[in-house]
Amino acid sequence: MFLWASRMGAKRKAENFKALVSIVERLRSPRGCPWDREQTMESLRTYLIEEVYEVIEAIDQGDPEALKEELGDLLFHILFLSRMAEEEKKFDIWEVIDGISKKMVGRHPHVFGEAKVSTPGEVERNWSNLKEREKDHRRSILDGVPHHLPALLMAYRITERAGRVGFDWEKAPDILRKLDEEIAELNKALSEGDPRKIEDEMGDVLFVLVNMARLTGNNPEDALRKTTHKFIKRFHHIERTLEESNRSLRKASLKEMDRLWEEAKEEE
Repeated sequence: MFLWASRMGAKRKAENFKALVSIVERLRSPRGCPWDREQTMESLRTYLIEEVYEVIEAIDQGDPEALKEELGDLLFHILFLSRMAEEEKKFDIWEVIDGISKKMVGRHPHVFGEAKVSTPGEVERNWSNLKEREKDHRRSILDGVPHHLPALLMAYRITERAGRVGFDWEKAPDILRKLDEEIAELNKALSEGDPRKIEDEMGDVLFVLVNMARLTGNNPEDALRKTTHKFIKRFHHIERTLEESNRSLRKASLKEMDRLWEEAKEEE
């Protein structure tokens, strides 16, 4: 009885997925939506990026309902882009599913094959080796890192790949010395007042900090996002407190705002 019910449940889920595929097809059809019909892969890029960040925000907030909704929006974009490719006779969503299924099976020989691993670290090394073998047409180990990634994340991925072949710092204190060196160069650029040199040295400082994050097991993109959200929360406290006393931000002194900032910090 349970097996029959399970099969029925799987069948219903498959039908739901096919129904969503049909909805996308209808929207793109001549009798569908004018706005959806005029979209291109290029026009959807910004929306796609926004959807990914909304998924991340839902994860950070620990809100399962929001995450469910945002994952649905992201899935819709995947189906939409696949439909566009199908219209151009390039591939369809079923080929996308088939391709990722084969890739995941191939990259998990310890699950679907005879390979033996005992730690997550071994899994990651095997994954990297298999991935490099699949992409052996690439001329550089750095090829394949998307150039449209946020700058911090791109720097993280680039140096991560370089580190796999030994081009890396051995320990965090080595990076601290390099950071001191780069900050000194930034100070010099600031004293000289050359905007281009300041930008260059600022980039070097950030790049070193990315490596510091990576070697200490942190993702700089995540770290900065969390700190930014913390700033937003504390600044909202400043705004609310001033509003409760019928005062505006523009009329408050920096000293007063600093006091409210520390107050928000203590409340955390």
